[in-house]
Amino acid sequence: QVQLVESGGGLVQAGDSLRLSCAASGRTISTYTMAWFRQAPGKEREFVIISGSGGVTFYTDSVKGRFTLSRDNTKNTVYLQMNSLKPEDTAVYFCAARYGVTSKATEDYAYWGQGTQVTVSS
Repeated sequence: QVQLVESGGGLVQAGDSLRLSCAASGRTISTYTMAWFRQAPGKEREFVIISGSGGVTFYTDSVKGRFTLSRDNTKNTVYLQMNSLKPEDTAVYFCAARYGVTSKATEDYAYWGQGTQVTVSS
């Protein structure tokens, strides 16, 4: 059992930056695949960024060059650094984990946080 708790969301203007945190408990996640997904109102939850335990990272095209996933294994926490935010980034952001290979599919992730709201105004 892995518990994930996101924090750091808020209301910002276009061009601003935010760093989201995902604190994990129950298991050490250094060997887990960690990912961020997001869901805007009326839309399906979508893949944003993934970091495998071996260091490989995948991005959706819309955030490449702006978003970075990092890990602090001493704190059992992962982060999503979001720069140059755009109104279309507005969504609830979810942290997810799985003990397996990297995947962009929501159904492959066994553990999820509660989500944190990010709103970007123009």
